[in-house]
Amino acid sequence: MLALLTDRLGDLEIAHDSLQEAYAKGAVTWADAGVPDDAAAWIYVVARNAGVDRLRRNLAEGRRVATNARVLETAVADADAGAVEAAASESRIVELSEVSDEQLRLLLLCCHPALSQDTQVTLTLRLAGGLTTQEVAAALLLPEATVQQRVVRAKRKIRAANIPLVIPEDLHERAAVLTTVLGLIFNEGYLAHAADAETLTRADVADQAIRLTATAADALPDEPELAGLLALQLFHRSREAARTDRDGALVRLADQDRELWDRAMIGRGFRVLAEAMAQRRLGPWQVQALIAAEHTRTSTNWPRVVRYHDLLLTMNPGPVARLARAVAVAEVEGPEAALVEVDQIEGLESYHLAHAARADLWERVGDHAEALRAWDRAAALATNPAEIHYVERRISALQR
Repeated sequence: MLALLTDRLGDLEIAHDSLQEAYAKGAVTWADAGVPDDAAAWIYVVARNAGVDRLRRNLAEGRRVATNARVLETAVADADAGAVEAAASESRIVELSEVSDEQLRLLLLCCHPALSQDTQVTLTLRLAGGLTTQEVAAALLLPEATVQQRVVRAKRKIRAANIPLVIPEDLHERAAVLTTVLGLIFNEGYLAHAADAETLTRADVADQAIRLTATAADALPDEPELAGLLALQLFHRSREAARTDRDGALVRLADQDRELWDRAMIGRGFRVLAEAMAQRRLGPWQVQALIAAEHTRTSTNWPRVVRYHDLLLTMNPGPVARLARAVAVAEVEGPEAALVEVDQIEGLESYHLAHAARADLWERVGDHAEALRAWDRAAALATNPAEIHYVERRISALQR
């Protein structure tokens, strides 16, 4: 919806504010009149009309907020027509580029090089990726206040600098940020962080990320990292049916029933990864896909996985990557060696998976007191019910 409105109104901030206004009106109107048959069309028309009113007021005040007069003229004409059915079926509003997916185009618009990379990622996740402030903060391991400040500053910079809402012919300069954002959107779908999450996965978000990544990979066939990300997403998504048990608790990869994995999706992942690697421009997303691919085999070659993690750390060093390597090291050199590595990692004090990994390693070493302390910390930080359920089981088992 935001993507369509941004295309129509030519101003990201006005589109966002107008959409919020439409939601507010819907909350009041629908409480008395009931939800309309086509709620999306209702919201779109109300938001579009609110946006047109804002454009008119701003132009009357002499402020330049549209890319050109045609944007306002087209928006006014459509708003005056007031055709809900047309609004609901509208799929291309302003021809900005050959990229046909409106949401993907909005993602590309937010990935503007005039903004810092951190700001681009935050803005696209919040406005174009559809994640809440809380979800973005969890994805980036940042305080929610920091995320809010970045979004506000980015919107102000776009307005003050008159950053045009057009997509350049050469999209490759934005490909790296776009890939990062699509990866983070998928992560939220793969492991939901929302406060009201009821399941381990948000299938709609994960599938949306796969669709957008596939669209981006088709639009930019010379960007192998997009294809690498797509392969990674497919490998992870293929295990969906085996990731929780009947009680909704998390099932670790090693304990999953591999008969439940989607082999067709795994096969597609291998084909996409092969095409990416054929370009001989290896990047971190392709290496992550190689690691995920190794786990789809009948038995995991852990020494090879450790080597992949070593390669990944040379490309994309960071505490989460170091933690993943330490977990793999435990399968090769034992839990004691892995604990030494985990204890040297800084910056993951609020990351529940770091405490869960440490708890599992202490448990394998035989120190149940240390394991319980780490499990308790993981339980306090985890937000997903499937993970919480799993941690509580591990704690109960140790307390018996």
